[in-house]
Amino acid sequence: MTSNIYRLLRLPVHGVRALGTAAVDMCQVAVGGADAYFHVGLHCWDIAASAIIVQEAGGVVIDTNGLHFDMMSRRVIAASSASVAQRIADVIQVFPCRRDDEDPYSSVCGDAGACENKHV
Repeated sequence: MTSNIYRLLRLPVHGVRALGTAAVDMCQVAVGGADAYFHVGLHCWDIAASAIIVQEAGGVVIDTNGLHFDMMSRRVIAASSASVAQRIADVIQVFPCRRDDEDPYSSVCGDAGACENKHV
């Protein structure tokens, strides 16, 4: 996640800030207080309502891989325009994250043998 911040700082940006929760930060995009917000690892309940608010305000919500937004993927870019969202998606590095609709006790990394999240 930190390397993605450094990647974004190489773009022409005015500043980077986080006000609090994902919902608050995404609503800042909706009202024009920020041009974009991205995060990997959020849960669907963290972004469900704010994704709708951004879209209803005329903003764009996509997956960090630059494709269609899938709330269960736990990856989001909310932006004021499609071009801003795609610019961020082109720069950041996507990393694996277990989906919200998968078994919470299955592999986190995608390769079941590579790492496991075991309930104790």
